[in-house]
Amino acid sequence: MSFLILIRHGQSTWNLENRFTGWVDVDLTENGKLEAKKAGHLIKEKNIEIGFYYSSIQLRANSTLKIIQKILNDEKSFKTAWQLNERHYGALTGLNKIEMSDRLGKQKVLEFRRSWDVKPRPLSKKSPYHPLNISTYKKISKKVIPDTESLKDTYKRVVKYFEEDIKKNLIKNNILISAHGNSIRALCKYLFNLNNEDVSKLEIPTGNPLLIEINKDFKLKSCEYLDKERAKDLLIF
Repeated sequence: MSFLILIRHGQSTWNLENRFTGWVDVDLTENGKLEAKKAGHLIKEKNIEIGFYYSSIQLRANSTLKIIQKILNDEKSFKTAWQLNERHYGALTGLNKIEMSDRLGKQKVLEFRRSWDVKPRPLSKKSPYHPLNISTYKKISKKVIPDTESLKDTYKRVVKYFEEDIKKNLIKNNILISAHGNSIRALCKYLFNLNNEDVSKLEIPTGNPLLIEINKDFKLKSCEYLDKERAKDLLIF
């Protein structure tokens, strides 16, 4: 039996501004840091020894994980992977969600945000928000850097990485992954065997650890959000 802990980073500066963030590399707000600290204490109460830590390569996920590790007094090195990054929002990147809802209509923006295989227009490679122009991604092959993504695209890269790297370590170890709303949503689709419609309803709150218990046959035994006051409907169990 192993535990898998999934946590979406604490509130970021662009979460606060209600902007489509995607691959833009922003850090946590003060509230986001507090969310990460609370997450660390909630995990510590479970007295679970973490064998491996993973994070996307994005600053907000890294910062969240470092705060949690400090609370746990376990600051061992963690592995970062671009495959765990947030979904790329294409030409929507940097735009305000409410303003775009007023301009395009709430249904259209919801479609861009939550549909399975619809993706926004590609982001211009000349944009300062394009990953090609952000120093965080300089060491990543240009061949894998997207201009836009659907949730389906995000699912493919997240699940491929999970199956090739994380899963083998989860068999005998407890693992914590610090990532993002859509990369965690994609992984939950895989783990919970959700259909394309149900995954669009799955809410992933910031800074709230999702504790998943997995048995020796890699079947899900239980799952729960540790912060009960901010828990969301998991659509399962």
